[in-house]
Amino acid sequence: MPASDAARCFALVPCAGVGERAGLGLPKQYARIAGRTLAVHTLAALARVPRLQATLVVLAPGDAQFEMPDAVTDASRLWVAACGGATRAATVANGLAELQRRGAADDDWVLVHDAARCLLQPAWVDRLIDACRDDAVGGLLALPLSDTLKQAEDGRVQRTLPRGDKWAAQTPQMFRLGLLRRALQHAGPAVTDEASAIEALGHRPRLVPGELENFKITWPQDLALAERLLAHRGAPA
Repeated sequence: MPASDAARCFALVPCAGVGERAGLGLPKQYARIAGRTLAVHTLAALARVPRLQATLVVLAPGDAQFEMPDAVTDASRLWVAACGGATRAATVANGLAELQRRGAADDDWVLVHDAARCLLQPAWVDRLIDACRDDAVGGLLALPLSDTLKQAEDGRVQRTLPRGDKWAAQTPQMFRLGLLRRALQHAGPAVTDEASAIEALGHRPRLVPGELENFKITWPQDLALAERLLAHRGAPA
């Protein structure tokens, strides 16, 4: 689909997961570092991207733990919908439908970002928008692999994989709303990121260099690292 100057950019933040691997006893997006939940850090960063028309947070039905970020000065650009699904793909699909109900069009861009990538910087979002705005498919932030990559079996190395053409996917991932809806419907609920669904339709998303700090909080030690990095930035407590 050709680029359109009229196409708007929306962010969509799936915030309905349980985060079992983090071992926190609560959904990891609600763990606190530097005085705020991970979700609040993430949403505060997205609020500082002027080119985003709005950010939609998709919560699990009945979620009572979500906090509105106090750093968001324009509340009209932060939307909340408790329409999360059983999987990430279902949550994103439901979020896309909600964006359309709120006036988003098929050719508008949607930037899907993990709530647990709480170290996001507005400049990285702008980099993705600049790289993908005129792209026929869209793309994602990602990092070329630098470590040697091993394939395991029964806790032992089965073989070493070539890493020269391997990238680690990050978010945001930016695609047209209509294309992403079709891709998720085609790929089914097991797909783990939006780019995979787009690939399953035969498209090749653009890889846009990301940053090491844009990691996803997954394990308990990730929280300590994120807190140290936020302290280095001088994040408010």
